Amino acid sequence: MLQVSVLREHTAEALAALAKKHYKTAEADVQAVLDLDQRRRQLQTEHDSAQAEANELARQIGGLMKAGNKAEAEELKVRTATLKQQTKQHADELAQVEQGLQQVLWKLPNLPHSSVPEGRTAQDNEVVREVGDKPELPADALPHWELIKKYDIIDFELGVKITGAGFPVYKNQGARLQRALINFFLDEARAAGYTEMQPPILVNEASGYGTGQLPDKEGQMYHDAQDNLYLIPTSEVPITNLYRDEIIPTEKLPIRNTAYTPCFRREAGSWGADVRGLNRLHQFDKVEIVQITQPEESYAILEQMVAHIESLLQKLQLPYRVLRLCGGDMGFTSALTYDLEVWSAAQQRWLEVSSASNFETYQANRLKLRYRAEGGKTQLLHTLNGSALALPRIVAALLENNQTADGIALPEVLHSYCGFSKIG
Repeated sequence: MLQVSVLREHTAEALAALAKKHYKTAEADVQAVLDLDQRRRQLQTEHDSAQAEANELARQIGGLMKAGNKAEAEELKVRTATLKQQTKQHADELAQVEQGLQQVLWKLPNLPHSSVPEGRTAQDNEVVREVGDKPELPADALPHWELIKKYDIIDFELGVKITGAGFPVYKNQGARLQRALINFFLDEARAAGYTEMQPPILVNEASGYGTGQLPDKEGQMYHDAQDNLYLIPTSEVPITNLYRDEIIPTEKLPIRNTAYTPCFRREAGSWGADVRGLNRLHQFDKVEIVQITQPEESYAILEQMVAHIESLLQKLQLPYRVLRLCGGDMGFTSALTYDLEVWSAAQQRWLEVSSASNFETYQANRLKLRYRAEGGKTQLLHTLNGSALALPRIVAALLENNQTADGIALPEVLHSYCGFSKIG
């Protein structure tokens, strides 16, 4: 959530930044924030003034009563009663204004970092670097949805039978490959200094609002209406919310956590060739890395997180590229996002397997997540997260890029985790 002080003191800059994200109602919404903020401050001043006068009159009334001047004391009591009524009215209107202000602030996306390129769609994203050679496959090479049938490692039909489309059943070497990748990613994260966590996969509404999935992504989340709980779209949500309403001692910063969870996304409106097989699922496995840090260190940490994700792809021997997302393709809560994509040799296209983002103070403001800076003043922290990694498209690329006439040769780093070196 954007800070009101930023919108008030840097209005023109905020509007320019929101324009980079192509937020259509920026001027009206920012003006609404400024108007409500002005009314809030006016009401607070009037409330405090009336309260101070009432307190002073109460002191005077006590003195008059002790002096036996009851008539004058009664006059002051009438004025005190009026002031109490005024303060109640102020408090009631202040609560309404606060609620209205909150509702507008929920709607506003984060401001993009100055390095975010202009653009509206994924075609406008900036390629930062491309690493690795694309494999040359024979003419009869198969896409991963054919390979999984050939080697009987994932069953989409069974998933449809027991749940619906987008919920595959992993089996045989496919199930073992899933477990191997999860363990590999977690071990690599722990070796890089992250603390492993195992959070709930259902979260309450406050958690959804805390990290910005609500109200922006409400239609994409699976919701249990009876208990008002949401299945997580990513473990970023519970892991970051562990620190909601906390003041973190500086000696505990940066906080570095990792978690494996299944993730759930409705993916409403997704269709076509790009969602075939493992390309887009409603349930998928992912290992996440999350950091919480002081503002001056967050962008260096973002680069470190991207480097960690790249190291995983390099060890898996997958050709990849790093993209800096343009304003129009960025997430609602992000100030700067890098996407990492692997090359799918059989599909002849890039597949996104990770996003790493710096949210600056946007989530921390919602979460009331702070630290005590020098001098004792509390300030908002910066939050960051990255996929390290999401499994489905990694599996798709591993299957397609490593297919041979007598099976799928897995990268050496997975041999000990899988207990086998080849599928088939």
